[in-house]
Amino acid sequence: MDRPICIRAVLFDFDGTLTEPGTLDFAAVRDAIGCPPNQAVLEFIGGMQDESACCNAMEILDRFEVEAAARSRPNAGAEGLVRYLREKGLRTGIISRNSPQSIEIALRNFTSLTPGHFDLILTRDDPYPPKPSPDGIRAAAERIGVPADHVLVIGDYLFDMEAGYKAGAVTAFLTNRGNLVCHEPRPDFTIDRLDEVKDIIALHSPLHAGKLPNHLLRGFLKELPLPDPPFLLGPAVGEDVAAVELEGDEVLVLKSDPVTYVADSIGHYAVTVNANDVATCGAKPRWLLSTLLFPPGSTAFQVRQVIRDLGCVAGRHGMVVCGGHTEVTDAVNRPVVICQVAGTVARRRLIDKRKMASGDHILITKAAALEGSAIIGREFAAELDRLGVPPEVTDRCGELLISPGISVVEEAGIAAGFEGVTGMHDVTEGGVATALEELGAAGGHSIAVDVSAIPILEETRVICRALGLDPLGLIASGSLLITCSPETSDALSSRLRQAGIRVTHIGEVLGPGEGIETRGEGRPWVSFAADEITRLFTGQRGSSL
Repeated sequence: MDRPICIRAVLFDFDGTLTEPGTLDFAAVRDAIGCPPNQAVLEFIGGMQDESACCNAMEILDRFEVEAAARSRPNAGAEGLVRYLREKGLRTGIISRNSPQSIEIALRNFTSLTPGHFDLILTRDDPYPPKPSPDGIRAAAERIGVPADHVLVIGDYLFDMEAGYKAGAVTAFLTNRGNLVCHEPRPDFTIDRLDEVKDIIALHSPLHAGKLPNHLLRGFLKELPLPDPPFLLGPAVGEDVAAVELEGDEVLVLKSDPVTYVADSIGHYAVTVNANDVATCGAKPRWLLSTLLFPPGSTAFQVRQVIRDLGCVAGRHGMVVCGGHTEVTDAVNRPVVICQVAGTVARRRLIDKRKMASGDHILITKAAALEGSAIIGREFAAELDRLGVPPEVTDRCGELLISPGISVVEEAGIAAGFEGVTGMHDVTEGGVATALEELGAAGGHSIAVDVSAIPILEETRVICRALGLDPLGLIASGSLLITCSPETSDALSSRLRQAGIRVTHIGEVLGPGEGIETRGEGRPWVSFAADEITRLFTGQRGSSL
């Protein structure tokens, strides 16, 4: 499948698709009603001139279908697939040439599926000509509020593919591990079993706002060609920079990241989050390039303010603004700043997460969700006031951008001076929870975390409770995760505290592998498919600590 598609709904054929194939004996049906072998049963009955003969043939067909339905069984993977689709938020339906009675009887043999698990069920009793006519699929798409070209039609017969093709839908031909082939119309996908639909949906259903899920990113990165010689640090889940060896002992470190959630102080955010990642591998940020995208209606004053902000913050970190691009475009509806920062470090001083070892301590600086708290305090002050959050709490959250701030360059520089430091990871989108998962993935180790030990400011707890957000999944630049040997842990912590930087020991590195193990009496571990702050922009709220 090379053409871009987006699947928001799935329509299933029934017999041989959601149920195991072969239950209904079509040859016996044809013999009983006198239908030629090369003619479709419904079309043959519909073409009968004698009304009495037609009614008799339909009664015979109904009887065969009901008897077969009572014997039918769910097709392998059918129930799990429908649950998966519903969990993903996709609409589902059945479109069949069968009678409604036979479908209802067959669904009684399913363990967990009922007619109520589908948004609609269309049968031959509905006022649309049966497949291969596309009318039923078009009507189904309209009723569930999805364009026909965003519908996936799954079936095990030519008529399913023909109806889907004519309706402009996406089609998947199910072979049921047989030697079936559908040449015309050629389906968009050919699958042997229903479980394979999950792979189709993973690639072609709408993504949630936020970071690309790690399991998808990992697969996409594997498709990239590797350079020769390879990067010292290359594209990988949990790896935020690239490191390229230059002549001599010098290493060039490269980082690029956008800022999309904020309008206020966007230049400050953009420069800082990129400088943070460069610093986490022990490098000194030196050069800055930026791409600035503004929506139509923006003023020249706004553009100038962002550029001034970029220059001011870059200078504060010892960087030079050396180029970029600025554009007003209807591709964005709020300002977007994309920065690239380059820095250098001596080869022997490069911090590589792959050097973390079993038994290493995991430290975190400052507190969780500093950046998210600052964004919410600045962007959602009116809503917090409506929810009864005291103004001084909202103001304090907004001030977190300045104090303690979202930069980790200072603590990263301190940590880089200790030989026992094996890895550093800036806590950004997806919060502390996602950052810990990424840290383990990049280092190739599973980790143990005492969730109750993760520091959370009281004002962060207050606003997250009011908005129904989880602070551990909230964007969190300003906190740095550090892995270091046990022998280094106390000395490094002492040095950070001397610099006025709060630091907390929250866990240990376990053996090779991936995943999080919780310890202590804290809450169970929760992974976040998207940053909690995206729920403020999509209107989805929940309960929080």
